[in-house]
Amino acid sequence: MPTHAELSPLLGRPRTPPAEPGVERGQWVSSPRLRPATINRVSSSTHLPAAAAHVERHSGGYDAVLRDVILGFSDGLTVPFALTAGLSSLGSTRIVIMGGLAELFSGMISMGLGAYLAGVSERQHWEAEHARECWEVDHVPDEERSEIYEILARYGVTRAAAEPMVSQLCADKTTWVNFMMDFELSLPEPDVSRAWVSAATMGLSYFVGGLIPMLPYFFMDQANQALLVSVAITVVILLLFGYAKNWLTIRTKKAGVWGALQTLVIGALAAGTSYAIVRLLDTN
Repeated sequence: MPTHAELSPLLGRPRTPPAEPGVERGQWVSSPRLRPATINRVSSSTHLPAAAAHVERHSGGYDAVLRDVILGFSDGLTVPFALTAGLSSLGSTRIVIMGGLAELFSGMISMGLGAYLAGVSERQHWEAEHARECWEVDHVPDEERSEIYEILARYGVTRAAAEPMVSQLCADKTTWVNFMMDFELSLPEPDVSRAWVSAATMGLSYFVGGLIPMLPYFFMDQANQALLVSVAITVVILLLFGYAKNWLTIRTKKAGVWGALQTLVIGALAAGTSYAIVRLLDTN
């Protein structure tokens, strides 16, 4: 099975492949990561001074964690808040606290378990596809080479220009399989610990997000007054969270403002609907 250090020379990724007879290879610098969290590319132009060298910075290594935080925290803010807002119509802070905590803990466990199972399934899917690619490279290499030419043709690389690249690429099975996984199937290798990290991140984010709207009920005796304070706190948190999540992903103030308003509207609709349903059932 390939590791993060076994990288494709065609893509400019550093790797140290095993030596093979009759194949001439250059010296590659090993790297502990397949895709670093921050990528620095310096322009190859020799006409630019060092100070003007082009540098690109990407935070792709944190995308999965950020996605889990956004999903868990947003669900935690809306679902428990909608429940506690609905229960507050019954007039008892004790009922709100008991019902809210029951939903909060069950939701945290459910979100964490779902994230873990999704991470395990993703890893198993990758392993199955990787084994299939290894078999195809061993048993139908001509068809696999043709697929490489088709992939490169989509990027405007002619067959004549691609031939030396394909020859070098296919000289090592590990590199060959990595290329097919990346470009034919678009399946980067998942981190082994991804499932546990995703479960912990999403579960804790849900718990923190859901606990915030419940805090006033712990310190106030009147459910209606606690609801007003909870609404005010949640509105502020929804606005800040909506702005932050869009700014971190898109990095524009306009997107941040739109995210804040969008998150606030969704939370208000969820809470208002839950409150109206519980109030209607209590009246009947």
